[in-house]
Amino acid sequence: MKDQMPRINMIKQQLRTNNITDETVLALFDKVLRDAFVPAEFEHVAYCDTQLELPHHERMMTPLEEASILQALKLQGHERVLVIGTGTGFFTALISHLCQEVCSVDYYADFNEAAKPKLKTFAKDNITLKTGDASLGWVDNAPYDVVVYTGAIEKLSEMQKLQVVPGGRLFAVVGEAPVMRGELHTLSHDKTWQHTVLFETVLPKLISHAKHAEHFAF
Repeated sequence: MKDQMPRINMIKQQLRTNNITDETVLALFDKVLRDAFVPAEFEHVAYCDTQLELPHHERMMTPLEEASILQALKLQGHERVLVIGTGTGFFTALISHLCQEVCSVDYYADFNEAAKPKLKTFAKDNITLKTGDASLGWVDNAPYDVVVYTGAIEKLSEMQKLQVVPGGRLFAVVGEAPVMRGELHTLSHDKTWQHTVLFETVLPKLISHAKHAEHFAF
């Protein structure tokens, strides 16, 4: 049996001491094993307060960043959620326990393939995995109650906002390095937007076909 102390310490010392007070969210971090999702070479630091390097020059958010998003979204269990950037699948697994259904999209098919067996073990059976360019959202199944971008964007576009229903929420890391902010955007029923900054961070830019082409241009 793996040592449970790193997970227990993460919950007590990283999450609880940094205003993560939602007991449902805290329980999920005990139930969904983070070390089962991270790349094998990072299992020993899976519960540390640090972003972890992933293939394709991507990064996994810290436990505190993930918990802050989940707590701020205040999911009630009936929501249709879009997660853009499946990555390891850990965040998708967490959010699956808090909503009705999840569509999780990644640009890279190998991320989704690697996540499938882990999601089968640790997530609810309410996830649809898609592969493609979701830098402007995923209109096939829109609109959504909640949209979460796990990669950074320079600013939100009208196309991205249009995929959220009135009363819905959208999380994105917005800005340019070294100043990026994790922002929760809420659309009222009279169709006005408000936003709150949850934390400051730096993440890789959300990949798109255009950005991918630029990366490999000579």
